[in-house]
Amino acid sequence: MAPNPKLAAALSAAEAESGEKGAIYETILADIQTLASPTTAADLDAIFDSFFGQSLGLVASRSFLNTFIATLKSIEKESLWIEVGNRTLNRLAAQPSSFFDAAATIYELVATAHENNEDFLDAAKALAEIPLDSSQRKVSDADKARVWVRIVRNYLEVGDDTAADMYINKLKNIMHTVSDPDLNLHFRLSQARIQDAKRDFLFAAQRYHEISFFPTVAEEERLHTLSMAVKCAILAPAGPMRSRILGRLYKDERSAQLAEFGILEKMFLDRLLSPAEVDKFAEGLQPHQLATTADGSTVLAKAVVEHNLLGVSRLYNNIQFGALGALLGLDADKAEETTARMIEQGRLVGRMDQLEGIVRFEGGEASGEKGSGRAEVVANKEMRRWDANVESLAEEVENVINSLQKEFPSFVAANLVA
Repeated sequence: MAPNPKLAAALSAAEAESGEKGAIYETILADIQTLASPTTAADLDAIFDSFFGQSLGLVASRSFLNTFIATLKSIEKESLWIEVGNRTLNRLAAQPSSFFDAAATIYELVATAHENNEDFLDAAKALAEIPLDSSQRKVSDADKARVWVRIVRNYLEVGDDTAADMYINKLKNIMHTVSDPDLNLHFRLSQARIQDAKRDFLFAAQRYHEISFFPTVAEEERLHTLSMAVKCAILAPAGPMRSRILGRLYKDERSAQLAEFGILEKMFLDRLLSPAEVDKFAEGLQPHQLATTADGSTVLAKAVVEHNLLGVSRLYNNIQFGALGALLGLDADKAEETTARMIEQGRLVGRMDQLEGIVRFEGGEASGEKGSGRAEVVANKEMRRWDANVESLAEEVENVINSLQKEFPSFVAANLVA
């Protein structure tokens, strides 16, 4: 498509001019809406080609590019940003590396257009092209983090957890130098989402719970993040580690406001869950949280069976595998297999008699260590009791700080040292 005739005439006059041409081209860009309305990709491409055909030098070229990009941004049309942006980037690729800053700005503009169109994969690919490690362009850790966080969030939108995790690993190396609270929040939230997507539910629950205390997050979003922490904790494998995170969530006074509080309470108190309660809880889960595992069961079904098995161990000293399977909704062989796995992994304390087809629960606290059975060493028990007391004290201190933050934010900001 040819440029607007009026614009073409202005460009011909600029090329014939013998004086300062840089200022003339910037004037043409400033008057673009008058010279070409509506402005098309052909119009902007013609201006770009005409200018760079003059070989006006590095300083004039940089000034022109800044004005050219500002003009492109001012025309709020995503298709134009993408078409003109990509063509400009192709032309700049053949130019000296002195234009890295301009190229970076255009890549971000193209990515923004893709994000507005919900083409998140294309947005991630555009952002990934931004030169961040070049010796010709110094980029701060905060600027790198800003780009990488956007890439991670775009990959997460399309469910590419592997690609997102690659950039999270890059961010881990620099986030300790970044003070921007929003970037730190998005980094932590992205970590939690990746761990959630990878079904690493214990660590995801911990991350979500930490984020739910961030004062920069709106109250509604904090409750949503707390809800995500509860869901992940419920889906995590039963055992001592999950019991600890369930305890922290249950003691969080905000949890009583959540729809999931009923099932959280039952899990924390080791009460058996009914199928109706599980079905209701499943309605609020995301697709990956309901995915089928290698053994044919869902993540939720497996978590509920293991939880109910722990609940049974609190009610019975011993039980036949057939009766246990009836309580868990499994056949006897599957009940035996599940029990054996949890005992072997140190998540349940008991002994199995396969000749009699019975399991004897021994009570006490499981160690959580593979093949260890009950944690019987007195020193270890004392250390765990000490850890629990320290954890409880830390939670109470955190509750006090949160209350102060809510009532006296300026005092906390002035006196609290992280």
